[in-house]
Amino acid sequence: MFLNNLRLVNFRNYKELNVAFSHSINVLIGNNAQGKTNLLEAIYFLSMGRSHRDSNDRDLINWSAKSAVISGEIESRTARYPLEVRIEKGGKRVLVNHLTENRLSDYIGNLNSVLFAPEDLELVKGSPGVRRKFIDSEFAQMSSNYLFNLLQYRNALKDRNAYLKNIKWVANSPKFDETYLSVLDDQLIKFGSAIILQRFSLIQTLEAYAREVHLAISKIEELKLCYITFPTVNEQSSQEEISEIFKKQLLKNRNRELFLKSTSVGPHHDDLKFLINGKEVGSFASQGQQRTTALSIRLAEIEMMKFETGEYPILLLDDVLSELDGKRQTQLLDFIQDKVQTFLTTASLSDIDKGLIKDPKIYHVKDGVLIND
Repeated sequence: MFLNNLRLVNFRNYKELNVAFSHSINVLIGNNAQGKTNLLEAIYFLSMGRSHRDSNDRDLINWSAKSAVISGEIESRTARYPLEVRIEKGGKRVLVNHLTENRLSDYIGNLNSVLFAPEDLELVKGSPGVRRKFIDSEFAQMSSNYLFNLLQYRNALKDRNAYLKNIKWVANSPKFDETYLSVLDDQLIKFGSAIILQRFSLIQTLEAYAREVHLAISKIEELKLCYITFPTVNEQSSQEEISEIFKKQLLKNRNRELFLKSTSVGPHHDDLKFLINGKEVGSFASQGQQRTTALSIRLAEIEMMKFETGEYPILLLDDVLSELDGKRQTQLLDFIQDKVQTFLTTASLSDIDKGLIKDPKIYHVKDGVLIND
């Protein structure tokens, strides 16, 4: 899968941009605050229909404009077609081959991408929320069924939490409709148990690729991924068993949830742990081991996406190479060379061992303008 070109209108500091890309490695060079990361953000937005760093789409529109446009031509194994995102003050529209998609879930998957940035260390040592976001963002690109279950679960969770918040207490006793809450529980359980089952399967696949990559980089370390959900649920559990355990947990926590006015159990509270030779990476590993783990996961993700979708995604590297030592730079660039279309930002070519990249296409970025070498 390739992004042949990109057009921006009033996106961040880009008033207007039309640029064609190499199918190999595209290097974006420039000082801070010139627009390198903004360009990667635009490509990610074209892929996912959202930003990876800003939750408010309106902030992406150039301050002097009322709307912004991101568009580009995608080349897959079987076709070429345009994608477009139009961002306005009141919302956004996504188009595939000039036709508007009514649901973002139908748009995602047309351009698969993997983003690797310095903050990816948070994937290893950050909060569980960071890892859940990683799981959901990446698996949603690989599986339309996972994305469907995720969106349905989020809607059910939103409805259930809204109902819990509106329950009135009289004489220290909650007054609520038991039947209606049970209906909300059933919806949550239906889609939540499906998500948990899919996560176990997808994480097992990701682990197989990550273990191989990590061993190749470290030579001696074994990487393991552990999905943390309900204590008695594991990769051997059926969806029916997961549903039954989920239901028991909701009933067990009902009084607590009525008091807290929120749902306290479910896949929105789950976590993912990384272990090196049996020890948790976030707590016991050195910074070098943490960086190797994060790199291994991203490289494994590329191979897994190829396995699940039949095509390699595009790779976005936001100022990553300056954070890696020579050995990890070599492993990364050897891995992607002649395989994955890559967009790489850097402040200087001195951060890169240029001998590791064959025929890069180099752009200089200055104040929202690209100049091709």
